[in-house]
Amino acid sequence: MLTIIAKLLKLLNSNVSPSQLALAVCFAAALGLTPLSSPHNILLVFLLLLLRINLSLFLLSWGFFTLIAYAFDPVSHSIGLALLQADALQGLWQSLYNNNFWRFLGFNNTLILGSTVVSLILAIPLFFISRLLIIKYRSHLFKWVSQSRLGLWVKGGKIFNTYQAFNG
Repeated sequence: MLTIIAKLLKLLNSNVSPSQLALAVCFAAALGLTPLSSPHNILLVFLLLLLRINLSLFLLSWGFFTLIAYAFDPVSHSIGLALLQADALQGLWQSLYNNNFWRFLGFNNTLILGSTVVSLILAIPLFFISRLLIIKYRSHLFKWVSQSRLGLWVKGGKIFNTYQAFNG
């Protein structure tokens, strides 16, 4: 646990772009809020590796979003059900289901469709909010924490020593 905290501190203070870190949080939300067995998650993992998104922050955020996904499941199910039963979209769903690729993706499942829509709706605000939080942490909170009594206490403990070992 201490090594994970040390890696996160190193990552937040590194030269990695805040946008790249925010993108890791967005991908984690998309993967964490949707059922893991969803076929479109294979595409997300491929994009994650192709775009060289930070895996440490992704894995930490993915764990967080997987835990809160259970709270979003009833909402996701309701959204998916409403979309699948909408009369105006029946032709779209029928034509997509007649195509093998779209049938394979499983968007005829209310939870998969609803959670995908929820994660897409949350992606843009989550990107900007997490980017802003990372920038604010780097400019304000890091200086304050390192100069506070808590920061000085942490510098004398195992977390900081582990952090220094990773920082080199």
